[in-house]
Amino acid sequence: MSHPLIPAQAGIQGVEHWVPAFAGDERTGQSSARIDRFRATPYIAPMALRDIIILPDKRLRLVSAPVKAVDADLKKLVEDMFETMYDAPGIGLAAIQVGVARRVVTLDLSKKDEDKERRVFINPEVVWSSDDIRVHEEGCLSIPEFYEEVERPAQVRVTYLDLAGKEQEIEASGLLATCLQHEIDHTNGVLFIDHISKLKRDRITKKFSKAAKRAVED
Repeated sequence: MSHPLIPAQAGIQGVEHWVPAFAGDERTGQSSARIDRFRATPYIAPMALRDIIILPDKRLRLVSAPVKAVDADLKKLVEDMFETMYDAPGIGLAAIQVGVARRVVTLDLSKKDEDKERRVFINPEVVWSSDDIRVHEEGCLSIPEFYEEVERPAQVRVTYLDLAGKEQEIEASGLLATCLQHEIDHTNGVLFIDHISKLKRDRITKKFSKAAKRAVED
């Protein structure tokens, strides 16, 4: 998920971090210490930027497979996802957005001057949602520079595995609830433009399809 006030173009902008647009939204969960880059050793793999796939790439419509084991390869994927997400810059990323069809989501809703709050959700699933609805302006790193208001449940309960492979459950509201639903949608092949009018969805899809065609011709 991208910041709705800063154009999000993967691999182009060198913004250190994002400034959240939804000041005052509730954010729940524990903070984690900032993780610095270490020199590569035989035991510690360096993080790496990955290409973010862009609409109309058909992989965005894939239903991602559940993670069967939290192993070294998965942890490397998570590190790469954070590196890519921060560089974009964005506040959320699903593994399919870097071309990996696995049910993995990374989030960080911290403000610019705060310690990073890295959150990892493996095999996340919404098990309850409120009847109350909230509207947020959403963007997406896979649909850069397009933002639209989207209605979603104001509160959700999500089950997931953490990086230790342990089952967890979180009840979220505000921006966190919006981001979780947005990224979990990605794991099911659903984009935020699927929640807006068909007219707007067709218009943006056509725009990105034309841009992709021009890029191939060039």
